[in-house]
Amino acid sequence: MCRGTQLKIPTSIFFFMSSDFIDLTDSAAAKVREQLPPGGDGGALRLAAKRFENGDFHYAMGFDDERREGDRREEVRGVPVVVGQESLPLVRGLTVDFVELEPGQARFIFLNPNDPAYVPPGEESA
Repeated sequence: MCRGTQLKIPTSIFFFMSSDFIDLTDSAAAKVREQLPPGGDGGALRLAAKRFENGDFHYAMGFDDERREGDRREEVRGVPVVVGQESLPLVRGLTVDFVELEPGQARFIFLNPNDPAYVPPGEESA
């Protein structure tokens, strides 16, 4: 998570979906596809979220070929994505992006309207 980091991201790169699942930007989907395990053996990007008592959100991502009871699995921009039932209410409407924060320093960021600290792109203070 990028708490405390002000990002200047052009709002034109976002294609927010009115969905009860998550979205990946084109750049995030491309980066995930680069890293997908070879063989296409059912592996998927698993996304998890947890809200701490102080309200902060923590995110985890990784590849997983296990299916657990209550998992929701969908294809998002050509990427198989899995979210567990305990994380789903926290990530509904979340957009994952892959951005360069500084030259040569790129990473995934989480734009989550469920996070009280979330500021939509274009609305950040100058």
